[in-house]
Amino acid sequence: MLRITGEGTAHTCDGVTRRDFLQVGALGAVGMTLPQLLAAEAAAAEEKKKEHDNRSVIMIFNLGAPSQMDTFDPKPEAAAEIRGPFAPISTKGDFQITEILPRHAQVADKFSLVRSCYHTAAAVHDTGHQMLQTGRLFTGGINSPHAGCALAYLRGPKTDLPPFVVLPEKMGSTGGNLPHGQEAGFLGKAHDPFVLNTDPSKPNFKVPDLLPPADLGDARLDRRRRMRQIVEEKVKEFDASPSAKLMDANFEAAYRMMTSPQARAAFDLTKEPQALREKYGLNRFGQCCLLARRLIEAGVRFVTVNTFLTVFDEITWDIHGSKPFTSIEGMKNIVAPMYDQAYAALIEDLSERGMLAETLVCNLAEFGRTPRINPAGGRDHWPQCFSAYFAGGGIQGGRAIGRSDPIGAYPAERPVEPPEIVGTIYKSLGFDLETTLPGPAGRPFPLVDFGKHEVKELF
Repeated sequence: MLRITGEGTAHTCDGVTRRDFLQVGALGAVGMTLPQLLAAEAAAAEEKKKEHDNRSVIMIFNLGAPSQMDTFDPKPEAAAEIRGPFAPISTKGDFQITEILPRHAQVADKFSLVRSCYHTAAAVHDTGHQMLQTGRLFTGGINSPHAGCALAYLRGPKTDLPPFVVLPEKMGSTGGNLPHGQEAGFLGKAHDPFVLNTDPSKPNFKVPDLLPPADLGDARLDRRRRMRQIVEEKVKEFDASPSAKLMDANFEAAYRMMTSPQARAAFDLTKEPQALREKYGLNRFGQCCLLARRLIEAGVRFVTVNTFLTVFDEITWDIHGSKPFTSIEGMKNIVAPMYDQAYAALIEDLSERGMLAETLVCNLAEFGRTPRINPAGGRDHWPQCFSAYFAGGGIQGGRAIGRSDPIGAYPAERPVEPPEIVGTIYKSLGFDLETTLPGPAGRPFPLVDFGKHEVKELF
């Protein structure tokens, strides 16, 4: 880059050096004036902005929290009560995982692990949900926005589809009464995600909040819209209120979706070949992953897929070993095969379509599991060490970042906190991490706390 300023030995009365004059003069020698140089730099910056504007994110949130020793951080040399029942297997990356994830092994050259994640908050699901999706803990009544909501605020929608979608539903009860981190928080409800609120694997799947009733045609819908505009002209005092403005914004967004052929097509899984649907798995999680790809392809910026919705009376990653929770065998026979199949299908599908480079796929969880198997034959909550992993979106695959100790209890190398995980998402999207959001009482909030950075080794 041509330098305009610099230190020199000869100064004019206003402090400009002889070298500065020579460097500015050199612009003419290469056929470029100073305004042209500045215009070229501005154009380059705009091009870089456009490049990152095409980036999108699929966040798979593994509600319940997988056991790191039984999945992505095997400890074959540890005692049996620590290493668990599953053998390690080689992968296409430079790391091993366990035998319950054989499809992951085949795409491991496309994702990289972070094995040294941890947090110091309470070992309850809610706190981990907040921290891994917002970068902050809910404290002092301040509810920070999900990364997808912050993206929606900063960049807005690209198409008639909403910028941020949650599949299949928001997180339900996990034992606490704190926010789960899947809302816009202090940014306001106008930036909340669109939530599917149905199971896309069901026969005759339809989006309940997307399409108008079957007996309400487009002409009638348009008449109702015009009627509403007439009524609103008579209530200008109400229209000036913040509530009305929010209603207007939400109505217009909903109207665009309901009348958009693009939006209807994006949610229509019947347009996919049956063989591809089967490749993902004909279950809720598998079809949510396929739908996530369709939505990203249609212009949605951020999709969060909740692997599970609650930890109670459902087979999940929450392997305490006794009811209403899951056993290690349940994880092996039910959870892992479903999850393994859908994730590998998603990565292969994105790669084959040329979408992976511009789509960050991150797999997160609220914490890990205890190094020792408990008396019920399961593992309990353990935020002191766990794994996360990333593919696409500028990430280099096939590597393991950080290292846990010999029993998977604590980070032994390159400890990584939740703000760094969320910062990695923002960095993939092209944001300066010191970009601020309007917080409560007008206080500016950076995307992540000052001093926190992305996991640079992933890029």
